[in-house]
Amino acid sequence: MGKNSGLTRRSLLARAGAGVCALTLAGCQKLSESAWFSKVLGVGENASYRTQRLFLSRKAMAQEFTEADRSPAFRSNGTSMPNNPEYISLADNGFTYYRLKVGGLVERPMSFSLADIRVLPHRTQTTRHDCVEGWSAIGKWKGARLSALLEEVRPKPTVRYVVFHCADPMEEDGSSPYYESIDMEDAFHPQTILAYELNDEPLPIANGAPLRLRLERQLGYKMAKYVMRIELVEDFSGIAGGKGGYWEDQGYEWYAGI
Repeated sequence: MGKNSGLTRRSLLARAGAGVCALTLAGCQKLSESAWFSKVLGVGENASYRTQRLFLSRKAMAQEFTEADRSPAFRSNGTSMPNNPEYISLADNGFTYYRLKVGGLVERPMSFSLADIRVLPHRTQTTRHDCVEGWSAIGKWKGARLSALLEEVRPKPTVRYVVFHCADPMEEDGSSPYYESIDMEDAFHPQTILAYELNDEPLPIANGAPLRLRLERQLGYKMAKYVMRIELVEDFSGIAGGKGGYWEDQGYEWYAGI
């Protein structure tokens, strides 16, 4: 991705979010149900998705930075501690008993401990996170390549999407757990990782421990935190509201490319 074009698109989207600073979105914070905001966020979304798929290589990279460019602090976007008894118990035990379940349309459904994930081929990248709230931060991430994990479970030929089921409930009563999804091209992108470190330290709870998705060519709300389960599917019709993500079910755009 060219430096100037990437930053231009990022700045436009960030300004759109800053213009509605009283609102927040999915991976950043819970936005209001305003129907018009989804239209603002979605301007050019379909064209962007088609353009990327037609003209950009699957391996076109988001800009990476040096360690000197890192932000002094990397704020928590969205939930800082899931209101979920199972998650709280896992956190209290240092995630010793955490297991990432991977299933759906795969030849080999599997369950991965954090130790299992850490021995998968990994990647370290210093990248910029852009939130629809209007803020950005640069952080150094280390995590397992999602492609390596998917190769372990062997996706079936009919798979089109990867769905991330998360620990953080989006309603005060503990219901509506957050979820997100990406297509197989983004799943196999070199910069798509399941991050377990931020700035050379174990991923903090506020930033999505023990695992969060890093999807560097899309906005922050796509980068699911507190990932508990991964499901490979052909479509979204049987999942929650059927749109591929918690906020997408409320009317927001599924593709948030930058």
